[in-house]
Amino acid sequence: MNIKQIISVSFTVVAFVSANAQLPSSGMSESGVLDGVYVQEHVPTKRVIQYTALREADIVWAKRVWRTIDLREKKNHPLTYPTEPISDRRSLWDVIKYGVMVEKSLTPYKAMDDFGYANDQFDIPLVPPNGNVDDPVYQEELNALFFNSETQPVLDDDGLEVYDLNGDPVDTVMTEAITSDAIIKYYIKEDWFFDKQRGVQERRIIGIAPVRYSLDDNGDIKALNTMFWLYFPECRYVFQNFFVYNSENDARRMSYDDLFWKQMYTSYIHKESNVYDRKVNNTFEGVDALLESEKIKKEIFTLEHDLWHL
Repeated sequence: MNIKQIISVSFTVVAFVSANAQLPSSGMSESGVLDGVYVQEHVPTKRVIQYTALREADIVWAKRVWRTIDLREKKNHPLTYPTEPISDRRSLWDVIKYGVMVEKSLTPYKAMDDFGYANDQFDIPLVPPNGNVDDPVYQEELNALFFNSETQPVLDDDGLEVYDLNGDPVDTVMTEAITSDAIIKYYIKEDWFFDKQRGVQERRIIGIAPVRYSLDDNGDIKALNTMFWLYFPECRYVFQNFFVYNSENDARRMSYDDLFWKQMYTSYIHKESNVYDRKVNNTFEGVDALLESEKIKKEIFTLEHDLWHL
């Protein structure tokens, strides 16, 4: 090997390490220290597998359902842990936060319309006016998605409230990041359909929404709060580059996109498309609601066999 080849190889190695040092979940720290025995470049650099193109004429049956992924269930723990990002892994919530706040490739959509009704139509995007990302109103709305804000009085050295010249108390806004353990559920909006061209029944996720508890002034739980919706085909380009924990083998981890593609989580259906646009729990309660969810799931799979006789 001559001197030019040595220099070329050395430059390639340095460039490779430098590039991967900036990749999230690669095992490389920002200081360039490798936390492991090899650089984990497969998932952080993988490309999205594109969906098969569909024609409306080939779809002979379709059904839209909404699912709940309860993060308190053991099988769903890889979505919520670790609660703080580590060198090679981060929770789904932190991946979403990275895509929205850091990479800025994900657009959150408001989960409530202007009249206070639930909205999952992706028609109210949270985007900066005129493309001005420094707009204070936009920044405030964006930060409200990922940070808790609380107004507290300013105290002096003796613990007494500080007042201004007009006699009004001086307040300060304290912010605290929302961590993944505050997210208790994810809602999934998905379409099931039968493609006669390929002769397969398939499922595709349309949207995903994190859910947390809404608290009253006393800190007591008063309701569930759907924080915002994300358009899932857009999320795939972020989810593909982050590891999901594999309890059997650290060398064979998959990405979040793989996890959703293979449906490697537990969930139940809380709504199906219907004339009244009602949820299952509006008609059924408790165990009856779960039984109705299983009934809807069974009908979807049974229909795949029935369609062969159409």
